[in-house]
Amino acid sequence: MPDGREAATVRAISGIAEVGPAAWDACAGDSNPFVSHGFLRALEESGSAAAETGWLARHLAVEDSAGALLGAAPLYVKSHSLGEYVFDQGWAEAYERAGRRYYPKLLCAVPFTPVPGPRLMVREGAAEPGEIEAMLAAGMAELARRHRLSSVHVNFLDESVARRLTELGFLVRTGYQFHWQNRGYRSFEDFLSALSSRKRKALRKERKEALDGLTVRVAAGGDISESDWDAFFDFYMDTGSRKWGRPYLNRAFFSLLHAAMPEKIVLVLAERGGKPIAGALNLRGRDTLYGRYWGAIEEHPFLHFELCYYQAIDYAIAHGLARVEAGAQGEHKIQRGYLPASTFSAHLILDPGFREAIAEYLSRETPGVAEEMAALAALSPFKA
Repeated sequence: MPDGREAATVRAISGIAEVGPAAWDACAGDSNPFVSHGFLRALEESGSAAAETGWLARHLAVEDSAGALLGAAPLYVKSHSLGEYVFDQGWAEAYERAGRRYYPKLLCAVPFTPVPGPRLMVREGAAEPGEIEAMLAAGMAELARRHRLSSVHVNFLDESVARRLTELGFLVRTGYQFHWQNRGYRSFEDFLSALSSRKRKALRKERKEALDGLTVRVAAGGDISESDWDAFFDFYMDTGSRKWGRPYLNRAFFSLLHAAMPEKIVLVLAERGGKPIAGALNLRGRDTLYGRYWGAIEEHPFLHFELCYYQAIDYAIAHGLARVEAGAQGEHKIQRGYLPASTFSAHLILDPGFREAIAEYLSRETPGVAEEMAALAALSPFKA
């Protein structure tokens, strides 16, 4: 009895709008903007994450006998593995070669957002939070079995939660990203002083070349206009079309996001003569700046590094943030001060034989990932 009264119940809902924003955010907390009601609703209302795009919402809600929300999880039935950033397409191919159907599957994650954060979310102050978390996990498993889905995947969750899920039969998979840590720097120059002389000179040169003939404008909250979003969407479409073939987000999403959470948005724009020619979108959490999307309609050397990495570091130092998370992949981030950081996902494979095969695969992959991270960390630009 998580609420101390009567037994709580778990139900699946077909859209985030079925839950009140305050109730959902009381579970999500304020540390990570991507699991907030506003972010998820912008994805759904814009049609970016919808059944038509392969993201059928089946969020879970744990409620007490009075209908008060005790816990929640962002959950989707997926007909593909695009926009997840924990790559399981090889698993799907192997399962389908064996004559079985991998899709649809169940995914607990934030669409198109490889950002670690809360997934099995419990309302702050709720009694027996461990039991509520277990109910969410068991609810996912039951939903998958009832609808004969192949598997349940929880992506970019906290390591401690991932380890607890092993008690319910989940397999833990490790990966890594590149994050910048604020070591109490007073300025960007203070950060540069922590680097080796050669790297320090290289970064100064990159910043100078990147901004030759350009100015940078950092806009946040009400300072961002619809014309800024129009310009940024052009940048996003250019990058997305080249990287993914079909960008995941539409123009409506950015306006809905701005309406829902303007205080969380930091938009960095490079301008020539007052006209934006490139931009990077960041969202701000309690102690972290999250870099999300970038694009440009002009080619400038090192401009990507300037807008996405150096401006983010500048902002984090100025606002006392603990770190910058600049998205998935990108070994080039290491030389800009972003070092490897572990990420975790948990996977419930319902077919016993296939689960055994995946477990064997992970037993080989996991030490390989650790070796890769150690080798990458050795490339650190910081002074010994």
